[in-house]
Amino acid sequence: MKKVLIINPFGIGDVLFTTSMINTIKQNSQDTRISYWCNERVRELIRNIPNLDKTFALSRGDLKRISRESKFTGLKKLIKLLIEVKREGFDTAFDFSLDHRYGMIAKLLGIKNRIGYNYKNRGRFLTHKINIEGFSEKHMVNYYADLLKFINIEPETNGLSLSVSEEQNTRMLDLLSNFGISENDILIGIAPGAGASWGQDAPIKHWPNKKFAQLADKIITQLKAKIVIIGDKDERLIAQGLIKEMTNSAVDLTGKTEIRDLVALINNLDILITNDGGPLHIAVALGIKTVSIFGPVDPMVYGPYPPCDKHIVVTNHSLDCRPCYKNFRFNGCDYSRRCVEDISLEDVFLAVKELI
Repeated sequence: MKKVLIINPFGIGDVLFTTSMINTIKQNSQDTRISYWCNERVRELIRNIPNLDKTFALSRGDLKRISRESKFTGLKKLIKLLIEVKREGFDTAFDFSLDHRYGMIAKLLGIKNRIGYNYKNRGRFLTHKINIEGFSEKHMVNYYADLLKFINIEPETNGLSLSVSEEQNTRMLDLLSNFGISENDILIGIAPGAGASWGQDAPIKHWPNKKFAQLADKIITQLKAKIVIIGDKDERLIAQGLIKEMTNSAVDLTGKTEIRDLVALINNLDILITNDGGPLHIAVALGIKTVSIFGPVDPMVYGPYPPCDKHIVVTNHSLDCRPCYKNFRFNGCDYSRRCVEDISLEDVFLAVKELI
């Protein structure tokens, strides 16, 4: 095993869940070159992941989006990517896509060992696979570690990995300074959006904006901390609505930071408060304390990893219907989002206070 390709077209959290097994491969075989095939949205994040040698960025979703504007551009990008992957001469691929097309491409490109999951017979082009119906009962990091047995590495797990360069960190400190935030301030980030990989269903996972606003005011008043609102450009309206509900002022950096700068921003927080989504796992990978709000998703499978006192998950334990996201599917909510709506302001505030 000299050259390994990780295939993962999913979002931020899912990509970060693979970092544990990447580290394990490198620890057991330091000469192995590891590359990553991801979607275009997370390409910049990949550059902050240790132990990776090269990145290829183009998912099936990206290709659909590009081809809607220009089929020629889409085809050109696909051919270019396939030529680049072929040129690398990978001998092993770990395919996390749950999509037979990626396995088929890996086979056509001559990658001998193709390892992954057989979900609904979508792993038919894989040479080594584990049959699954979904992820449950243990964390995704542990599921990913199970695949290491196919390359004769004892499955083991450690924390998520992400790094921030000194240059990135300095640039972010300068930006925060422009907003009157110093290194001596208690800085708490709030991500009122998150969950972009859910697309139009993402709001199902969002704690109410009004409660986020009340929480921010309470933190400023009682804990004497400063608040920064974070998120991507598609979450600007959410952030603006939150700030409009507040009586105190907060710094709104929503949509003003590219993903690598977002990593540096989170790295300078004392605590991140967030819905279930990518920013949570960035913070966990950086060792930043978190308070996360989980509704339809099971935190045992998709929550902070590894669970510890630095990461407090707030959820509604009174509902038998949750978690309702199962076997990679969300089939809708018949209970008016009570799993997130009923989580109290006080419960989240007490979690923040505990971490402070």
